[in-house]
Amino acid sequence: MAPQEHGSSPQATAGGEPGWLLPLVFCLVFLLSALPLIRLGWAGLGGLTDGEGAKLLLEPATIAALRNTLLAATGGMAVSLVLGTLFGFALALTDIRGKLFLSFAFMLPMMIPPQVTALAWVEMSGPSSPLLKTLGLAPPLGRPQPLYSLSGIALLLGVQHAPLVFLAVKAGLAAIPRDGVEAARLAGASPLRVFRDILLPLGSPGLVAGAAIAFVSGIGNFGIPAILGIPASIETLPTLIYSRLASFGTSTFGEIAILSTLIAVISAAGLLLQQRMLQGRDYRPLGLSGASAAFSLGRFRLLVEGLLWGVLALVLAAPLLALVASSLVPAYGVPLTLETVSFRAYGEILCRQSLTLTAFRNSLFLASAAAVGLLVITVPAGYLLARRKGALANFLAILIEVPYALPGIVLAVAFVLLFAAPLPLVGLSLYGTVWIILAAYFSSFLAVSLKPVMSAMLQMDPSLEEAARLAGAGLLRRMRDVLLPVIAPAAGASVILVFLIAANELTVSALLWSAGTQTLGVAIFNLDDSGSSDLASALSVLVVLMVTALMAALEISARYMPEGVLPWRN
Repeated sequence: MAPQEHGSSPQATAGGEPGWLLPLVFCLVFLLSALPLIRLGWAGLGGLTDGEGAKLLLEPATIAALRNTLLAATGGMAVSLVLGTLFGFALALTDIRGKLFLSFAFMLPMMIPPQVTALAWVEMSGPSSPLLKTLGLAPPLGRPQPLYSLSGIALLLGVQHAPLVFLAVKAGLAAIPRDGVEAARLAGASPLRVFRDILLPLGSPGLVAGAAIAFVSGIGNFGIPAILGIPASIETLPTLIYSRLASFGTSTFGEIAILSTLIAVISAAGLLLQQRMLQGRDYRPLGLSGASAAFSLGRFRLLVEGLLWGVLALVLAAPLLALVASSLVPAYGVPLTLETVSFRAYGEILCRQSLTLTAFRNSLFLASAAAVGLLVITVPAGYLLARRKGALANFLAILIEVPYALPGIVLAVAFVLLFAAPLPLVGLSLYGTVWIILAAYFSSFLAVSLKPVMSAMLQMDPSLEEAARLAGAGLLRRMRDVLLPVIAPAAGASVILVFLIAANELTVSALLWSAGTQTLGVAIFNLDDSGSSDLASALSVLVVLMVTALMAALEISARYMPEGVLPWRN
């Protein structure tokens, strides 16, 4: 028997897993995922038992916010279904060209912060739009901004979350066997008949899942309702929570706990409805799925390609061009010409605005710390979940997924309640510091960090590690010499994905920031709220450039990563 290496556990399992690994991973996941939500549920239950909860829920402001939230989320879901289904079916089942670029561009709105999306669309529409004034298309002065409405909120929620429907639809269609489609075509079925009788039923689980995800995401979205709803006095549940926290009072914590619990209940109801709709619809394709397109569009290919590029021009290119135009004019409403172009806003943002410089530093620190710190957790967690099967492993996986599935506003309130009082034993308070934001990021993005690492662990040949274990290498040695070199590309993708999302986050940090802890998302929201649209636009342009550069870096290194890590790749 080979001697045991220093650093390995004497109580190792039969598969080489040391006895300390499961308790360590379980404790970390419990602290990040379960404990904040238990605290939120306890506070919400306490508010209900003392009678204040019913009073709050029956207030006209709460009822109006609930109605607006449901209407906006439902309308956004409908828009997301139209856009996501169009791109999902076209890119998965037809022979159009440029699929990778179309998928990359369509995913970009989901990666851009929602407040940037809202700001870009505001700059593109209305009588004071610099872009429309430059083109001579601006409506007459005095006309209202059409996006400052419930329908405007629903439209942009749909644009923001359409990539979620696209991903769900594309994943479902990828498993459809092409030989079944070809057999139906050879039997004389028209393309419309094939679509109606084969593709639509087989793709319906993806459609239902995408609709549910878009609805839940719309329920908890803060950035778009804040930019579009606050100027029009239209409150949703997330903005109502934000306003209650801003007007801090003796009953604030109880009120926001109840409102956050209401959001969580609505989100859970949406997911349960999804499961109910899928019951009894067990479509299991038989045959071999292939990468070849199911439909050759023939002379209609140019028409479909033109439609897809036209949609991208409307929902992505035009708003971003309007954002750039607004950042280059000296004041909002001035047309962009050679005489009026100015880079003053960029100089102000990068060199003179202490608020934005602080926001850059905070966001870079938080995003880097979350990306690297989570990797330290997800490597052992991914190893454990890849090697273990059974109820306990499934329970851990669910605990990891829950915070990411919940609306960010709910998670933020859970951390406010958890750290409102000083920590026991040490007596230190995280509330009002940058550390509470980092803790919330750890909880929120744990699932994002785990996915690439888990994919690499599952695709790795287990015989490599088994040979090292039989040679006497303990877990730490196997991690260093065998596992980490193999999963290094996936670990790099994990770091970049978490950094990309965390650097632009708003919903969580909007409730957790205080003086000196502003993030980029908060800075953009505050600049726009204070009327500095040129500075907000300039900062938003820089954020979009950063997002695009990080996505491009991921795409360049895609060949070194496991399949399925990058969502926009076919």
